[in-house]
Amino acid sequence: MKIRSFFALAGLLALSLAVISCKEKKSNAKTEEKEIETIFAVNTYKLKAGNLDEYLEFGGDVASVSSVAVLPDMAGKISRKLVTIGEMVRKDQIIAYVDASRPGMNYAASPVKAPISGRVVAFTPTIGTMVSQSSPVAQIADTDELEIQVNVAERFISRIEKGQTAVVTFDAYPGVEFKADVFEISPVLDTTSRTMSIKLRVNPPDDRIRVGMYARVRLVTDSVKNALVVPTTSIVSRDGKPYIFVVASQKDGDTPAKVKMQEIELGISVDAKTEVSKGLAAGDEIVIKGQNILNDGANVNVISVTE
Repeated sequence: MKIRSFFALAGLLALSLAVISCKEKKSNAKTEEKEIETIFAVNTYKLKAGNLDEYLEFGGDVASVSSVAVLPDMAGKISRKLVTIGEMVRKDQIIAYVDASRPGMNYAASPVKAPISGRVVAFTPTIGTMVSQSSPVAQIADTDELEIQVNVAERFISRIEKGQTAVVTFDAYPGVEFKADVFEISPVLDTTSRTMSIKLRVNPPDDRIRVGMYARVRLVTDSVKNALVVPTTSIVSRDGKPYIFVVASQKDGDTPAKVKMQEIELGISVDAKTEVSKGLAAGDEIVIKGQNILNDGANVNVISVTE
């Protein structure tokens, strides 16, 4: 009986020691958890003032400012052609002859003259083709002065003004941008398409641009100078309000950095960029990646800084 009592007492003692040890481990683990602080890896961007242009995009055709259809004075057959497409002609220069003769009736060939000076951009009939006074023989255009004709949808016409600038690109010259400005706005809309016609002039003129080319026009409708522009994705919404996380200044030996959740006011947005009209200043370092999981005062480790 004494031996059994001894073993029972030893077992209770061992169990008590195990329970005490387990409690100490749990207590130590909780203490370590309190000491560990979460650090978030982020990418940042240093703000600087710049310009932000709001624009509309359209497609248009390059045309000559002055283009005239050439009509013959008499009906008949084209008997001679004196010019070719692409050739420069002077006003009143003879470009073709029309023979109005019929069986039993012979007439002198009637000359077809250029009504303006310019370049022959079209000459449809061939020798022997019948033409009339209402059938254009050729098209002559002044290719030194070109315009871009664009049709603007009705919902955008309130944003169009004379003198607005535009950036124009062509498939023939990838990556090359040409400057243009609006010089003419139609006072009426097309009732069929509900569009308004506007014309732009490439400035300065460029010999690479030709009549008939398709132009992609980016028309600047609003421009903000010295704006603070941030990536739109860097803006977070909390309780329906826009915020930006700003990296706070570090004290000596203070590691890691902390962020401040700064409320902001927004201006215009263009593509993936947004103007911040209030709440930030040039030189502020803002979080542009990793911001969605942050809270005010969170610790961060800045992986990279874009300037």
